[in-house]
This record gives sequence, structure tokens and C-alpha cells, in this order.
Amino acid sequence: MNKGDTVDPRGLIAESYAIEGISIEDCRTIFMDWALSHPVDSDTGDLIKQLIERHGPDDHPMTQVLREGLGGMQAPRRRGGWRSRPRN
Repeated sequence: MNKGDTVDPRGLIAESYAIEGISIEDCRTIFMDWALSHPVDSDTGDLIKQLIERHGPDDHPMTQVLREGLGGMQAPRRRGGWRSRPRN
């Protein structure tokens, strides 16, 4: 496992795979910490794909969280705001 590289700078994702019996909630917390450690302009979708390839497609909770992260990479939809409210 590559600990300390550009994909997983602090080795958080790699370490999560080494924790036996880790919960999905813990994996989500680790994933959020991982995501926040990357610059805003980084291509996190590509990084997530690299992590899935690196750690293999298995039934580990972190793999599930990574797949959820890919699904969440779709373009965000605008939700309301003052411009969407009816005007008189």
C-alpha cells in the first residue's frame, strides 16, 4: 500500500483497510477527513477511482464509502435561494 503519496497523503484510506471490523460510519468520517486534506481544485473523482483500483473491489465498508463518494461527484443542483422565490 502506498502510504503518504499524492492520492492518500496521510495514509488514511490505507489504514482504514487495515482496521478489522471497522464500521461504515467510521469509514465515512475517515473519508471526509481524506477529502478535506486535498485542495479544492483537485480532481477527487479521479483520486477516488485510483483508491478503488488500489485497494480492490471488495465488500469492505471503505470501498462502499468510496463508491458513494463517486456517486456524489455529480454536478450539484442549486437548491433555492432568494432568486427562486416568487416575486410580487
